[in-house]
Amino acid sequence: MHWLNRYRIPVLAAICLLWTGGILLVREFPIVPFLPAIWTGEQSFEDLTQREGRKTPTNPDMVFLGIDQSTLQFTPYDAEQLKDNRALQLMAERPFPWSREVWAILLDKLFASGARLVMFDLIFNPPNDGDAAFRAALDRHRDKVVLGANFDLSNVQEQGGAAQLVAPNASLIPPPQMEDDRVGYVVFFADPVDQKIRSVRYTITDLQLAGQAANPGESPYISFSGRALQKLGHAADLPRDLQGHRLRFSAIDAYAPKPLWELFDTKLWRANYGDGAFFKNKIVVVGSSAQVAHDVFATPMGPETPGPALHLHALAAALEHEFLQLTPLTVRYLLVIGAGVLAFLLITFIRRPLLCIVLLVVIAAAYLGVGRILYDRFGLLLLTVPVLSAFLLSGVFSLGFEYVLERIEKVRTRRTLERYVSKNLVKEILENPHGFYSTMRGARKPVTVLFSDLIGFTTLSELADPEELVRQLNEYLSGMVGIVFENDGTLDKFIGDAIMAVWGNVRSAGSADDAKACARTALGMRRALKKLNDGWRAEGRMGLGMGIGINQGEALVGNIGSYAPNERLDPTVIGDAVNLASRLEALTRTYAVDILVGPTASDLIRDDFHLRSVARVQVKGKSQPVEVTTLIGAKGDEIDPEWLKSLESYEEALRKFRERDFTNAKIILSRFLEFYPDDFLAKMYLDRALEYEQQPPDEAWNAVEKFTKK
Repeated sequence: MHWLNRYRIPVLAAICLLWTGGILLVREFPIVPFLPAIWTGEQSFEDLTQREGRKTPTNPDMVFLGIDQSTLQFTPYDAEQLKDNRALQLMAERPFPWSREVWAILLDKLFASGARLVMFDLIFNPPNDGDAAFRAALDRHRDKVVLGANFDLSNVQEQGGAAQLVAPNASLIPPPQMEDDRVGYVVFFADPVDQKIRSVRYTITDLQLAGQAANPGESPYISFSGRALQKLGHAADLPRDLQGHRLRFSAIDAYAPKPLWELFDTKLWRANYGDGAFFKNKIVVVGSSAQVAHDVFATPMGPETPGPALHLHALAAALEHEFLQLTPLTVRYLLVIGAGVLAFLLITFIRRPLLCIVLLVVIAAAYLGVGRILYDRFGLLLLTVPVLSAFLLSGVFSLGFEYVLERIEKVRTRRTLERYVSKNLVKEILENPHGFYSTMRGARKPVTVLFSDLIGFTTLSELADPEELVRQLNEYLSGMVGIVFENDGTLDKFIGDAIMAVWGNVRSAGSADDAKACARTALGMRRALKKLNDGWRAEGRMGLGMGIGINQGEALVGNIGSYAPNERLDPTVIGDAVNLASRLEALTRTYAVDILVGPTASDLIRDDFHLRSVARVQVKGKSQPVEVTTLIGAKGDEIDPEWLKSLESYEEALRKFRERDFTNAKIILSRFLEFYPDDFLAKMYLDRALEYEQQPPDEAWNAVEKFTKK
């Protein structure tokens, strides 16, 4: 077992602790470059939740009258149209700001139509003509009108001084203006990180404006929307806790502005507003909606929310009690820690990577679903990005460690198994265990089988030192097995000093390619043995010979052994094709060749290899004779061309021999032996030709040699 496997659980715990602790600590100590983005990303996710989640219902009784671009670029009517329209006459006299008599006319017009409340998101600070008429209107409708005031915070930001009040001038509202129930401050306080407005303060004190903690004895100022709540008879709904209240906004287009100038056009007043019936019981806010006024703010709902519309959002949220709550700090930390612990438990005790990945995704999706439900029903912004980051990062990196550990174990297992089992078999078992097991229950497949055996090893084993013998045998087997693996063969088994290798049982490249790979293996073994013998003889050790039998055909492929639990199975091949390969290996001694190839294999490899006919044989257990050949070499190898040409005469002599033309066979073989006097096969057939020439065989003779022993 690899040492990492012994410490698997502590390592997994360390991975989860690293990510969980890092996410917790980085909030206060941003030491890792990308981790702070997890916490800032939470703010973006909360904004997304507000855009996609449930919103405060749009109040149909709230109307935004906008001083828009068309109102600011007001085109004067002709004299006839302006004749009896005092408001249009005043607006035509000069560009904005107009005489404040316009606002007095507007108030009388709206309240005559039954408006419930009019709010001016305008700061009437410097005196202006028309103030007297406007003040008279404000006094007439004092219970149904709210004016805006502002705080100049530049002195606080630059010098740490006090905020400067910018209120309606004294000719409109007698001092102290902020104590008049018709005046409320219009300022919103943006998030310092991204300058988005997410909350509203309905009350605030001077100390808070200066960036300090509030004094319980201070008399607070009341906001613009707070004054509106009082005027509407909802003073009990006015939050007086001096805290910011996170808004659940209405839809982004909930309070689209209506051009102010249309109210003074008689035709449009009748056509668009039903002669004022539209404004019955309406809450009206008057303010800028023109782009040139820059009275727009970034909110979670979008980058350009008009200031007057913000007050309507704040008013609607207070009336509906639609405020959002952040996850408490303690609960935030517990959620992040719990996410890391859950990831640790998941990866530690569920040892199936695919299932772990599915569970990571499902749990993350479920958490998102719960967060959405809590937001929609209870207004809770459940901490999400840091929690899921701790969970997923811990889980993914733990799975990565598990993968590395599995790969290490698989490599160790592979290397161990490859010392006992064929490499391609090990690969199939490890990479496709279920498929391999099902295919090895038993099936007939075309396979090519190679048997090899040492010649002279028995004699050597009687004379040599046991340790030297084992070393020599291991050198031989290591070299031969390596060649089998190089040619994608399966090492089926060792039988003493014999080797059985198979092609096509585990994976097949096609019968012809399998047979050619087997032939290349045999030639490689021939070359490897020559090299080994040269080395052994140089060391004073005895050289060895080798016989190889190759055959191709259908065989039964499967696991042979006990299917009882924990018992051993031997994946092997059995059948006549296998038996013939074994018999051919034994016949190499009879015909003094090192490689004998069966008929089907010969046909499959003939195009790429030089073959030499050996005999027609009928081995033990077979009722029909087979043509066997020996392998000279691959086409393209360095082979003496004279030898190949001479083999043509040998093949001709063998044909005449089988045709009972023993005299001509004798003549051709005699000529062949003049050049190659030590060729065993030529001498064997010459001896038989001479014998049969003197005493011909019976008519049933077919040049088949029968063998009754294995």
